[in-house]
Amino acid sequence: MGHRQITVYAVAPGAIATEGSVVRDNPEINKSIASQTALGRVGEPDDIGSAIALLLSQENRWLSGQRIEISGGQSL
Repeated sequence: MGHRQITVYAVAPGAIATEGSVVRDNPEINKSIASQTALGRVGEPDDIGSAIALLLSQENRWLSGQRIEISGGQSL
């Protein structure tokens, strides 16, 4: 897509506490995953939305063809 000046990304979210997920609804799983992240918590939907908003910014015009993990540093 580069010839059309279209950037492409693959976003790979980590464990996210979404409505109805075991990550949100099971305290033991939440605590276990949180202990595996550098930031010490599971992700929230807004964490992913904010990261995607950054990718859509014009300031990222030179970034393309990347797989971007948004996991709070899980399993570093």
